[in-house]
Amino acid sequence: MFSFFKNLSINRSGWFLLTFSAVALEATALYFQHGMGLNPCVMCIYERLALLAILAAGVIGLIAPRFLIVRLVALALGLYGAIKGLIYAIQHNQYQVNPQPWNQCPFSPQFPETLPLNKWFPNLFEATGLCSENVWSLWGLSMAQWLIVIFAVYTLVLVLVLLSQFKTTSKRIFS
Repeated sequence: MFSFFKNLSINRSGWFLLTFSAVALEATALYFQHGMGLNPCVMCIYERLALLAILAAGVIGLIAPRFLIVRLVALALGLYGAIKGLIYAIQHNQYQVNPQPWNQCPFSPQFPETLPLNKWFPNLFEATGLCSENVWSLWGLSMAQWLIVIFAVYTLVLVLVLLSQFKTTSKRIFS
């Protein structure tokens, strides 16, 4: 199993798959926002940023997958995004499952003053929805619950790929 993940990480196809999946999910989020008119909440914006970290990890891995340091940097960024996304999605689900007056997300994203993404790119990062509202579901799962599944899968796969980096590849000598 680790051989499979090691070979996947050494080739560009694995990093392309990671990048493509993140782009597809980001495009889906933008379709929900601009095509279906669903207003993103603060947690949606944070989950979108976590997904952008995974996308950036895929692009970094695409650059030079044969170099261990590049793979490790990409894996670290991807794992950071996947774990943060999982934490945000779990918190987002808690806001929806237990909507209490004291259990609410902030009204606007808390970005650093030097990086106000919601001011620079309001079409992408401005939060106008409420975290406790469940405005979309598929097969009985809310969007936050689907994101828990998605980020958990990303985390699991990236941990397996990271662990596979310690596996030595066998070199065959043809005689």
